[in-house]
Amino acid sequence: MKSTENTSSQWALRAQHLSVLHDDFTAVNDVSVNLHAGEWVALVGPNGAGKSSLLKALAGLSPAQGQVTLLGKAWSAWSRRERAQTLAWLGQAEAGQDDLTVYDVAMLGRLPHQSWLASPSAQDQAVVEVALKTVQAWDWRTRSLGQLSGGERQRVLLARALAVQAEVYLMDEPLAGVDVPHQADWLEWVRCLTEQGAAVVSVLHELNLALQSDRVWVMSEGRLVHDGLPNAGDTHQALSAVFQHRLQWREWDDAGVTRWVALPK
Repeated sequence: MKSTENTSSQWALRAQHLSVLHDDFTAVNDVSVNLHAGEWVALVGPNGAGKSSLLKALAGLSPAQGQVTLLGKAWSAWSRRERAQTLAWLGQAEAGQDDLTVYDVAMLGRLPHQSWLASPSAQDQAVVEVALKTVQAWDWRTRSLGQLSGGERQRVLLARALAVQAEVYLMDEPLAGVDVPHQADWLEWVRCLTEQGAAVVSVLHELNLALQSDRVWVMSEGRLVHDGLPNAGDTHQALSAVFQHRLQWREWDDAGVTRWVALPK
């Protein structure tokens, strides 16, 4: 496997020899990755490649073998509250909050910063307002989550994650059901996060959005088969290989920046 190495020693998140075992198969097989502060990594690969399993293991949401360190400190050395303040999770198809209002769902992102049973502070309220306005959901704040479409719901869950004001964001298919204009907005939000020093890993099926990331992790059959730059030829080769050589590549100029687009053959 080819890899890109960051020369800085300040990793936001690091995993070494990570494996996730299910009853009768290995979902993640001996994966080692590094995520730098201020970096956005797109995690891509075919269905069943182990992307979601890897992301959950990095978030501490599923049992795994191996070692994960967050901001240079072993995962086990963090208290649950500290971890929740530092790492924000956005899962796919999350359920169980349909009766809550949009505002209350976004406010859940502030729980790690609040004292036990304390009411939201003025700062909490301000942060939630900004988060909901950022994802253009402020006008729905009194509606219940169950009244929203899938794409609208996903934007509210993103607001909840943004309200954490974390240093690391792990997002599993954050664009599921989100229309194209709001996908472009999401890309802008991610760039704002990384410019502020946050690190982001996102599982994406939208391959051409993934190619706008800082780095691409390519998975297949539970293994990390490539870690590279989105415009690099070896990254394109790795993507073509895991998608059974059913991709073709086109170069285009984006305001003086050379970008690549993956098209189906």
